[in-house]
Amino acid sequence: MMENEKEVQEEVQVEDSLVTPTTHHDEEHDVESEEHHEVDYGGFTKAELVSAVKDLAKEDNFKKVDQALKEIKPLYEEIRATERREALEKFMTDGGIEEDFEYRLDELDHTFDATVKLIRDRRNEYFKNLENRKNENLRKKNEILENLRTLIDGEDSAHSFNTFKELQQAWKQVGPIPPAQVKTLWANYNALVDRFYDHRNIYFELKELDRKKNLEAKLELCTRAEQLTTRERIKDAVKELNELHNEFKHVGPVPKEDQETVWQRFKAASDAVYAKRDELVASMQAELKANFEAKSKIADEVQTFLHFTTDRIKDWNKKTQEILELQKRWDAVGGTPRTKSKELNKKFWSAFKQFFHNKNQFFKKLDEERDKNLKAKQQLVARAIELKASNDWNKTSQELKQLQLQWKEIGPVPEKQRDKIYKEFKEACDFFFDQRRGSQVKADQEQEVNLKQKEAIIDEMIAATIAGNTTVEQLTEIQSRFNDIGFVPKNAIASVKQRFADAVAKYVQSIAGLSEAEREQTILQSQLSGLKNDPQAERKLYLKEQTLRKQIQKAENDLSTLRNNLEFFGRSKNAEKLKGEFNDKIEEANQHLAQLKKQLKMLKSV
Repeated sequence: MMENEKEVQEEVQVEDSLVTPTTHHDEEHDVESEEHHEVDYGGFTKAELVSAVKDLAKEDNFKKVDQALKEIKPLYEEIRATERREALEKFMTDGGIEEDFEYRLDELDHTFDATVKLIRDRRNEYFKNLENRKNENLRKKNEILENLRTLIDGEDSAHSFNTFKELQQAWKQVGPIPPAQVKTLWANYNALVDRFYDHRNIYFELKELDRKKNLEAKLELCTRAEQLTTRERIKDAVKELNELHNEFKHVGPVPKEDQETVWQRFKAASDAVYAKRDELVASMQAELKANFEAKSKIADEVQTFLHFTTDRIKDWNKKTQEILELQKRWDAVGGTPRTKSKELNKKFWSAFKQFFHNKNQFFKKLDEERDKNLKAKQQLVARAIELKASNDWNKTSQELKQLQLQWKEIGPVPEKQRDKIYKEFKEACDFFFDQRRGSQVKADQEQEVNLKQKEAIIDEMIAATIAGNTTVEQLTEIQSRFNDIGFVPKNAIASVKQRFADAVAKYVQSIAGLSEAEREQTILQSQLSGLKNDPQAERKLYLKEQTLRKQIQKAENDLSTLRNNLEFFGRSKNAEKLKGEFNDKIEEANQHLAQLKKQLKMLKSV
């Protein structure tokens, strides 16, 4: 029996050393990391980043959470820093000083900070509980070890082997313990198992039977491991393989002659799964490399948008469509190697965001200009509304036309105000010009009547002249009636005016008892009376005055010349005769000058 006990002890030691791998869990983690499709947070907005951390707050895979937070937090802090910088710039633009600036977080900032704190608290609580569970498991396993020692050192009984198997099962069911204690704990456990078989050789046959059962169990695990190569998702296959390794380790020893065979079979099945995983990882790495090259080209293309600028809305819209197409191509490309993703994302999204920042600045300036234009056009509308009811047709018409020219020179206004303000301006202008057209029709009719009345007066003057029934008083009365009549059609103004002037001249010539000077004075008086109602009376009176002044100046010069020439006739034989002639000319010149001055006086009294 002693020989059998030694054989059992050797089998236990060899079996346990073969089935205690420590690397399979790490391999599972590696394939999970490679298969995990990385989320590209580079293009997320502030609100989308907040939504992302809210989703992470519900996640129990804290390794995944930590990895995501390492990417999200710098992006969010960059956005927050940009907003703070823009707020400071606006504060200082509005007249503030940097020392007085106080940046206030918005609702998204508070939500983000609170959610990140919640995630950290949950993580700390999780790992604290995990550590507590590991320590509790360590206590339980130490308690099992103590019970094993008690069992080994106690009396043999019919129930000892059953108790031993129960303790083994309890050992298997206890979860993970602190890593630092694993090696020592397993060494103590294997040593106590060896001692049990060394001290209880009476149960050797039962152990042999147990080993056969263990062999059946391990062969079943081999079959299950071999079937894993048919799984579509290699991640699930590796995960289950790690679970099979854990079961294989806890099954217990098998007959010595089967020990190596069953382990090699299980190992071969495991190697096949890991080979398939390695093939997938290699394929994924090649795909990630190709994706990196594709995204690098897109990132280079988007750099051309970095300094784009124009003053045309159409060009901005065209460039926006182009950069959005680049974004679609970027999003369509899959993940890239994690070690290179951050820098590549920064290169693409920095240029992308700068383009839209420049675009926003352009439209902000454009909006400011349009607001300025709106105020200018509102002033034109207000003035047009003031003028629309005016009856001063000529003056108001000219001013409204000037307003219309100014309107065209002013640039565009905000789109939502364009139709409304143009409608207001057009309605005011249309109202005035419609009123003017109606008034013009009425005025034309009145002018036709006026023309007939003035022609009747002219005919009356001609008839009086022919009959010799003419007096200054009657001329004044006729002139008054003629001037009281309003405007005539424009195409008849010159002709009716000339007919009246001719009729007046003939009428005055027919008045008996008037000297030539009195006739001229009467005609001038008639002319001045007619100028009072002329639309251009002020200008014509001014021109008449200037003409008279020139005539007066010329008459004075002529008179001075005559007087000077008179002095040279003293030594002439015919001096007396020449003096008489010059004196007559001087007298005539004096009378002409006096007449001109009298006319000027009459003109100034108008």
